[in-house]
Amino acid sequence: MRLRWSRKAALVSLLCNLVLPVTAAAVATPEAAYGDRLELALNQGDAAALRGLVDPGLQERLQRRYERFAAGFPDASWNVDLLEPLADGRSVLRVSVKGVGRSDGLLYRLQASQTLAVSVDAGVMREEELLDDRSLLRSGTARLPISVRLPRAVLTGSRYDIDVIVDEPLGSAMLAGGLTQLDEQAAGRSVQPNIQLEPLGGGGLYKRVQAPQTPGVQTWAVMLVHPDGVVTATQRVKVASDAAELARY
Repeated sequence: MRLRWSRKAALVSLLCNLVLPVTAAAVATPEAAYGDRLELALNQGDAAALRGLVDPGLQERLQRRYERFAAGFPDASWNVDLLEPLADGRSVLRVSVKGVGRSDGLLYRLQASQTLAVSVDAGVMREEELLDDRSLLRSGTARLPISVRLPRAVLTGSRYDIDVIVDEPLGSAMLAGGLTQLDEQAAGRSVQPNIQLEPLGGGGLYKRVQAPQTPGVQTWAVMLVHPDGVVTATQRVKVASDAAELARY
């Protein structure tokens, strides 16, 4: 009896090893497959690779953004992650990128990400909505570890904090910084912000700001200057009139 049970257990184990990989592949969702195709296209470094992945109505705008980015960071590395879908059924993709570029003899290192709500039909993105947009740009080779803390969404008219914290002691080094709000045109074209700088104490920059009375978007840019280089961070904040809408962000 013990021998027969042992053989049966071995047979079940063998069948599981054969079936499980096939099952995992079979349940791959169309949304996950689309994310994989988009990641592959972005990493090819050619805007033409996006053709066939986005609706013709979106294609020109997306390719223009991609080409402008690739000109500054030609060897960027892209990653696309599928997040939990929204209640309305739309898929959510987080598109992250890392890259190194040079300008006026200086080295720049970029980390950025966008979270998008998308409608995908027959393997083509038909609609997109930007839910979150943030970037961190460093000059020079030194790495000043910082944390940027602000909410992704706030209610109209509310006050909220923007904290940019230096995670390690600076010792005797001086730190200067500033914060400014970008208008929609400057944020969309990734224009280098003009920020008024002032000496900073307490290991970072801490500001309380106010959301407008009407729904929309606020985009903030912060700059920190230290002896080893400059750090510029931008982040988008959604301004909503309905508390229930905040859950989408």
